Amino acid sequence: MPDLRLGDVIDDYCVKCRRLTNHSIVSLMNGSAAKVRCRTCYNDHDYRNEQAPPTKKELARQKELYNEVLSGVAPAAEAAVADPPPPADKKKKK
Repeated sequence: MPDLRLGDVIDDYCVKCRRLTNHSIVSLMNGSAAKVRCRTCYNDHDYRNEQAPPTKKELARQKELYNEVLSGVAPAAEAAVADPPPPADKKKKK
């Protein structure tokens, strides 16, 4: 990647515009863009490496997959809890 400087124009996903637009670099960290400003709406945000956030459908699918994995693990854990060892008989003193 070429040397980046403040004010250089790069492409990034704008959270406010909800699309890929031109951005100006506002701050740099370790030689890469940290914060950028959209040249369309002038909104400042963290540099997202041209990646859009996941859609609600994608998040819902991830949640479904996570729950499927947990349901496969949960029966083994429930079986261990469902069969506790029998209590030891304790004789009461009179």
